[in-house]
Amino acid sequence: MKDRYGREIDYLRISITDRCNLRCRYCMPNGMENALEHSQVLRYEEFVRLAGIFSELGFKHFRVTGGEPLVRKDAVSFVAALKKLPGAESVAITTNGILLEQLAPALKEAGLDAANISLDTTDPRLSAAICGVPDVVPQTVRGMEAARKLGISVKLNAVLLRDIEDSIPGLLEFAKDGIPVRFIELMPIGFGRKDSGISSAEAIELIRGLYPDIHAVEGKHGSGPARYFESASLAAPVGIIDAVSNRFCETCNRVRLTSTGKLKPCLCYDQGVELAPLLRSGASDEELTEVIRSCIFEKPKQHCFDDISEISENKLMSQIGG
Repeated sequence: MKDRYGREIDYLRISITDRCNLRCRYCMPNGMENALEHSQVLRYEEFVRLAGIFSELGFKHFRVTGGEPLVRKDAVSFVAALKKLPGAESVAITTNGILLEQLAPALKEAGLDAANISLDTTDPRLSAAICGVPDVVPQTVRGMEAARKLGISVKLNAVLLRDIEDSIPGLLEFAKDGIPVRFIELMPIGFGRKDSGISSAEAIELIRGLYPDIHAVEGKHGSGPARYFESASLAAPVGIIDAVSNRFCETCNRVRLTSTGKLKPCLCYDQGVELAPLLRSGASDEELTEVIRSCIFEKPKQHCFDDISEISENKLMSQIGG
């Protein structure tokens, strides 16, 4: 469906849990001290019902997020349910990859199309400092390779923290091996406001220092917002997701559904609609459809990451499925 600015909104990110097996410093360094009660999180059948309504509204792309989505029991079955939705062209997952090695065969059977795998560095010590747990790089890499061997499309995501500058060459080795690598500007949400990141422009210059022929390419790779670059020395493209320094709101096609059932039309604002009370008070599909349609239609024109004082979202990224 279209919002009031004529943008085609057809991509839903669904956070199925706020829990995670890592303690990344820019996301949830204090662990689960603010964890949701079980009753606060939508049941899978509630998520599936809502996803069906989004499908009827023309949504084609679904991404399962968290927290870490694979820590929630029966996440694989949920992926399978999404794949059965009429019109679902792609179902993907964003994961830290730790549980992916063991779950990749079941996810492939469930119909998972793609996995974005978070890995900010290949350096063991820095990984432990960022993730808050002992080095998880080997587990993540094994998970990524297991998914890739099964034919699941994989991309590697790295947050542009200030201290990963020296890790960029190591991360780009994956692109040499044919795995797209995307660098994401640090979002000023939650603990991300307290950390230090580098801009996309700085990252591109660092990459150009390694691969002088790196150049921007036209076209989209998937349903996300990344800009892509190629080099003759790399077997896969390098992506830049620079929501902070290079606003791409005019082409935004996504909304978010949090684990508690809040529909968020924009990441940086606290506005949205709570769907759980409607679901649990007997609202019909028609009533839910109208509420969802209205929320999407009123999607803000643009975010405000360039002015932190205007950001009204105060929850952690793990709580909103960033």
